[in-house]
Amino acid sequence: MSREFELCPGRRVGGDQPCFIIAEIGQNHQGDLDIAKRMIRMAKDCGADCAKFQKSELEYKFNKKALERPYTSKHSWGKTYGEHKRHLEFSHDQYRELKKYAQEVGIFFTASGMDEMAVEFLHELDVPFFKVGSGDTNNFPYLEKTAKKGRPMVISSGMQSMNTMHQVYQIVKPINPHFCFLQCTSAYPLQPEDVNLRVITAYQSAFPDIPIGYSGHETGIAISVAAVAMGAKVVERHVTLDKTWKGSDHQASLEPNELAELVKAIRTVEKAMGSPVKQLLPCEMACNEKLGKSVVAKVTIPEGTILTLDMLTVKVGEPKGFPPEAIFDLVGRKVKMNIEEDETITEQAMENHVKKVKY
Repeated sequence: MSREFELCPGRRVGGDQPCFIIAEIGQNHQGDLDIAKRMIRMAKDCGADCAKFQKSELEYKFNKKALERPYTSKHSWGKTYGEHKRHLEFSHDQYRELKKYAQEVGIFFTASGMDEMAVEFLHELDVPFFKVGSGDTNNFPYLEKTAKKGRPMVISSGMQSMNTMHQVYQIVKPINPHFCFLQCTSAYPLQPEDVNLRVITAYQSAFPDIPIGYSGHETGIAISVAAVAMGAKVVERHVTLDKTWKGSDHQASLEPNELAELVKAIRTVEKAMGSPVKQLLPCEMACNEKLGKSVVAKVTIPEGTILTLDMLTVKVGEPKGFPPEAIFDLVGRKVKMNIEEDETITEQAMENHVKKVKY
């Protein structure tokens, strides 16, 4: 079982702890602070544990030519990629306002630091944990500096290889043991055949001392629920108020009713995982009393007979007698009274039966 650590104040992940559910608002707020607040409230109302955004210091994340690149997509908020990103980027003061609002609502608040300066700001903002987006997972200097901040880390693994993830582990672990990996495929929306949930199992085997989770960009909730059944201890899904809104992430996001259903399904699956011990449960007793079978006499069996298998059969019997799995153990035992055909074989009818004494 993966080692536990405290991801947020009072909230641990890993081991037998419940799955930590991150509602990834990202930049689906359309650059509108009021919409962002509505989405935080929605995440809380749907039962998510954390509302997460994406913070960039654009001149540190992109070079000048990238920011000047024409951006003519139907999802564009400006003529250039820089104009587009500036429209969607909240200021430091707006982030402080959003964090304060999340505290008032009662949900954890954080963001992916999309560059080293954004991490510096988020550290100053005192977020409970850092989310490392897939685009920075192989950015080793960034990882090292982020790990040295001492805050827990959730690291996505989209676009990476297993070899890279081993390197990430070796960089982060000695500096900051409080981190987890999320299996992720960076496609929007993600097709089922590209999800590769079995990577969760591979990560659990390769990194047994950290929790493993899942960050999904697929449509619907079934795959994310399956990830939890496979042991995902953190689940992150993009969320939106309306999938038809402008923006490349909305189509791969969950609307409020879907997020609520995902949270409900995850909590149901966690209950259903239960115990690895297989046994007759108290809730099964009624069914067992009604339909559980017993060994009965296939023929009339006179007193003193040594039982053979062809004298016995299995039926739902009244009263209850020996369970079906005991039928072979009865062969070779002697009966001490007459047993009629179709009558239940009981312990009282067998020689060597010890009568229980009531005190």
